[in-house]
Amino acid sequence: MTSYPFEGKFFPALRKKFREVVFFVHFYEGNRKALLRHIRFVNSLGFDAFAFNLETDFSVLKPPISAYGKWGIKHIYSDQIETLLNQIPGDKIVFSFSNPSASAIEAMARRHCADVKALVCDSGPSAKFIRSVYNLFSEENRISNRALRLAATPLFALLWSPSLHEDLHRDLELFPKDFPILSIRGWKDPLISPDQIDAAFEPHPDLDWRKLSLPQALHLNGLRDFASEYKPAVAAFLMSHATEISAQ
Repeated sequence: MTSYPFEGKFFPALRKKFREVVFFVHFYEGNRKALLRHIRFVNSLGFDAFAFNLETDFSVLKPPISAYGKWGIKHIYSDQIETLLNQIPGDKIVFSFSNPSASAIEAMARRHCADVKALVCDSGPSAKFIRSVYNLFSEENRISNRALRLAATPLFALLWSPSLHEDLHRDLELFPKDFPILSIRGWKDPLISPDQIDAAFEPHPDLDWRKLSLPQALHLNGLRDFASEYKPAVAAFLMSHATEISAQ
C-alpha cells in the first residue's frame, strides 16, 4: 500500500463511476476528518476521494518559508498541496475550503493545472484578506478586546502571507483559458462574504467560473444545512467535468 505524506489517505467509492479523484484541501485549523461528510457525498456519486492534513510546523529556528522562498503559512500549504498533487496518479478535481483555497490555487498554478480538470471553492478564498482575518477574530470571539483584535489582525495576515492574497490574480492568470471553477458562497457568511470571493474571481473573465449562492448559509455549512441546494449543483458540476469509466 502506498504511503503519502501529511497523513494523506484515499477514500474509495463503493462503486467507482468516474476516472477523476476528488482531491480535498481542508479549511484553516481543520483536518481530513472534518471533511468526512463531503467525502461520503462524492463517494456516493462514484468518485474516489483523497484527503490529508495541512501541517503548520514552524518555529524561530524553522521559519515559515516555502520551497520557493516565499514567506508565509499560505505558501507552506501550497508546497504540501503541490507535493501531493504530484504524487497522486491520474486526473484530479480539486475541492478546497475557505482561505486555504488560495494555497490550492497557488499549487495548481505552479503546475499549470496539469492533470487537474476543475476546481470547487467552498466559502473562499477572500481577496480582501485583512477583512476576513478581522472577521475570524471577531466572530469566533478569539480576541474579545477590539484594540488587541486590531493589532493582531495585520500580524496574523503577514504570517499567512505578505502578499495578502494579491498574488491570487497572478496565479489565476496562469490557469488555462476557460478553466472550470465552481465558487460556493453563503450570503450570511460572517467570515468571508460573497463580495470578498467575487473580488478574487471577477477580474478573470477568461476563466469559466460560476457561482453557487446559498442565501441562508453561513461559513462552510452549505452541505450540512442546505443539502437540497448544495448537492444537486455540486454533483452536476463534478460530473460535467469528469470522465465516466464506462465511456473510456
